[in-house]
Amino acid sequence: MDVASAKYIAAGLAAMGAGIAAIGVGLIFGNFLSGALRNPAAADKMAGRLIFGFAVTEALGLIAAVVALALAFGK
Repeated sequence: MDVASAKYIAAGLAAMGAGIAAIGVGLIFGNFLSGALRNPAAADKMAGRLIFGFAVTEALGLIAAVVALALAFGK
């Protein structure tokens, strides 16, 4: 296998991180809604953790996308 094809395979594997982050965001919001519907009084307390979890998960997805682009188009 030459270096160019290995570079594109690595970029594809790194790009999967963005999709996995999307799954994580869906799980975070789904679990929040499940908990908020079971206990509406605690929904306000969980909102801060929801936003923090969303931000961290989305940041990891963006980092994975940047790494994929750097691998695909870098020298």
